[in-house]
Amino acid sequence: MFNVGDKIVYPMHGAGTIDSIEEKDILGEKQSYYILKMPSNVKVMIPTSKAEEVGVRNIIDKQSAEKVFKVLSEDETEMEKNWNKRYRDNMDKMKSGDIYEVADVVRNLSFKQKEKGLSTGEKKMLNNAKQILVSELVLAEHANQDEIEEQIENKINTSFMTFRAEGIEQQSIVNKFIPFEGDSTSTSV
Repeated sequence: MFNVGDKIVYPMHGAGTIDSIEEKDILGEKQSYYILKMPSNVKVMIPTSKAEEVGVRNIIDKQSAEKVFKVLSEDETEMEKNWNKRYRDNMDKMKSGDIYEVADVVRNLSFKQKEKGLSTGEKKMLNNAKQILVSELVLAEHANQDEIEEQIENKINTSFMTFRAEGIEQQSIVNKFIPFEGDSTSTSV
């Protein structure tokens, strides 16, 4: 049972604060609802009787937030090559409500976006995962949204440069200095 003022996470929606607990009559059925105020000034109603069943949980503490940033600083985990399977795997991670799994999705899709670009569906998923991650970290770190977004981007950029950029730079250098047949810039000897 959660109380008014508790900061909680609603999987696939993000984190917010319980603004009130109200009894509502919906379709002739009276039920008690948590009224969750999200950082984007959106209000969400969650039936109190189903909250735990749908994965509602308390937000992480400051120490756990540091671990989230550590996940963002690591190399990407292996993902499926098939985009359809990869999409389903990432969706399962997000539905789990586990903040570390959401951070994993954000990092992996960010790397993929920097390397090759993303499909429209994966771009939308990345934006949704970032929103979920930011909403919880804002509350856990007692920070504003811009600060958290900047920290996330900095961690991902540093991580990408550490684990991926070297290979990309080497590949482009090789293409510049090794002439290929039919390349108009190569000279004959």
